[in-house]
Amino acid sequence: MTIEEMHSLLRMMMMIRNFEETADKLTLRGKVAGGMHNSSGQEAVAVGVMSALAPDDVIATTHRSHHHTLAKGFSAREVMAELMTKSSGVSKGRGASMHLGDVTRGHFGGNGIVGAGVGIGMGAALGIKMAGDEKVAVGFVGDGGMNTGRTWEAINMSAIWNLPFILVVDNNQYAVETFIDRVTAGGDLAKRASGFGLPAHNIDGQNVLEVKDAIAEARERALAGDGPTFINAVTYRYYGHNVGEKGQYRTLEEIEDWRIHRDPIDQFAARLVSEGMLDEATYEAMAASVEREIQDAVEFAEQSPHPDPAEVMLNVDSGKLRG
Repeated sequence: MTIEEMHSLLRMMMMIRNFEETADKLTLRGKVAGGMHNSSGQEAVAVGVMSALAPDDVIATTHRSHHHTLAKGFSAREVMAELMTKSSGVSKGRGASMHLGDVTRGHFGGNGIVGAGVGIGMGAALGIKMAGDEKVAVGFVGDGGMNTGRTWEAINMSAIWNLPFILVVDNNQYAVETFIDRVTAGGDLAKRASGFGLPAHNIDGQNVLEVKDAIAEARERALAGDGPTFINAVTYRYYGHNVGEKGQYRTLEEIEDWRIHRDPIDQFAARLVSEGMLDEATYEAMAASVEREIQDAVEFAEQSPHPDPAEVMLNVDSGKLRG
């Protein structure tokens, strides 16, 4: 990769972190309707995945999807506006934090149904195969979704139908307040998935280049007609499951250990510095430009209008329910 490409990965992770921490504060002030799920700490998974995909590849994600959406190429302005349910938002103010998406741009949405992103992504992959398109679909799921039936049904179908599908576990290790080892028999998610006859890998979700390489390899396999891949990216969230959570189920020492020793942004920046690809002045300029971008997004969102109630059913199927 070129220095410019490396800087792009770093800046995107920095932008996502700034966006999330700014939105977190806005939520506590009542500016974000319905709350939000902060992805701070998980930036390398989103950025690594999206950097290996083509623009028209499809993703389907989860309730915690700001980082996926921003890394997919959606602007901070439109994502922040959606969080504030404004008409200029990603979903025109109708979806808020958990329902970001735009099918026309290959984003089949986030939602609050645990494991649904895998089924939706698998369905998209089936459509891609039937249409003969040269692209892939990625379905995201959290570690909590690895013990739901719909997840494994979708994995099974993607394997038997040999679909161009990549399943990514955005594994922050806690399903709300429950540590993964307490509820996941066998412990090794990749080993469990491999029983369905597809390549399955456990990777470091804090290493953006390791994530990128794993996805690039899986995408190449899918385009060659070799079927789906399962990737368990182990990461960590610094904040609670949702904004305002007390968080009494893990220690401050554990959180600090991840922040100090395994932070994806700090690790990658340090690597670039050590390889002569980044200096302090460039890093500071990058941080300043990110700060300006996020503050601009907040101002844009606050100044944008709410949707017109008269248009609430615009482009929505108006057929009456039958029963």
